[in-house]
Amino acid sequence: MNALLMAAAGAFVVTMGFTPLLMRWLRAHGIGQQIRDDGPIEHPHVAKAGTPTMGGIAIVTATVFGYLFAHVRRESIRFSTSGWALIALIFGLGVVGWIDDYLGVRAHRNLGLRKRGKTLGIVAVAGLFAWLAIDFAHTSTHLSFTRPLSTNLGSVGMFLFAIVLVYATANAVNLTDGADGLATGSSALTFAAFMIIAFTEFRHPALYYQLPALRAQTAQALDQAIVAAAMFGSCAGFLWWNGAPAQIIMGDTGSLAIGGALGTTAILLKSEFLLLLVGGVFVAETTSVVLQTGIFKWRMRRHGRPYAEQHRLFRMAPLHHHFEQMGWHESTVVTRFYILGIICALVALATLKIR
Repeated sequence: MNALLMAAAGAFVVTMGFTPLLMRWLRAHGIGQQIRDDGPIEHPHVAKAGTPTMGGIAIVTATVFGYLFAHVRRESIRFSTSGWALIALIFGLGVVGWIDDYLGVRAHRNLGLRKRGKTLGIVAVAGLFAWLAIDFAHTSTHLSFTRPLSTNLGSVGMFLFAIVLVYATANAVNLTDGADGLATGSSALTFAAFMIIAFTEFRHPALYYQLPALRAQTAQALDQAIVAAAMFGSCAGFLWWNGAPAQIIMGDTGSLAIGGALGTTAILLKSEFLLLLVGGVFVAETTSVVLQTGIFKWRMRRHGRPYAEQHRLFRMAPLHHHFEQMGWHESTVVTRFYILGIICALVALATLKIR
């Protein structure tokens, strides 16, 4: 328990102290958020143009520090391969996001990497993690929600599944990062839940007594809980500066790292299905985009462009923009999504007994 507190506190302090320094450096170099020119000009996000971006640098830095700090002079807590693999993924996706942010700032347009380039970067980092997790950390290839409901994907199946899940969660957080503090606060809640789940699995390995492959995984659960605690601390500290009105934006540097960490933590803890509950806010945001895009294209093919533009499922996607277009204040949207996130986290924790 002390290690979790050290990880969370260390990451929180670093984020709180390092972020103002980062903001000054970003302002001095003219690194501010670029806004797409294809959205409604009256939308609140237009006012955020010029706000320092790449704040994810602080999140990634604080997470690595918190993880290392938790192991200082703690002989009983050892570094694990899965923990290092998770940290490597967070850093790797942070680099991919930084490249995207940098190219967008340099071109003075919110475009950054081309879609193909960003996808290739995410897939490459996710593939490296999957290889490390399966071949070196010996992560179980089972998918399981409860003991009787377990499916073995095999090494190849788990490798591909891990890549798809990391890609999905990275993009889910990226879509959610459109309102001040929304993605940051929701991520903090999700990592807090995963921290409790990981620590519970470490303290009660009998939860997986019917599956030896899963039971063996609990030996590294403590290190995964430490990473989750460090991510919680860094997101909470960043929220201090990212809450409305945001003084800094995490950018893809932060959203890709956070999203990838959510997916990989679920894989390591064998909580892939539980991720749908723990990350309920991100699932809702992503689902709104998928539905909006799918229905728009279907109606456009069937009725033509004028009909499609007038009959969208949502006024604007992702979902938080829909409520803003309905007249909700941005802070109201974020607060209510926080409430939804808390409910999802509590429901997910309530399933521990079932699992």
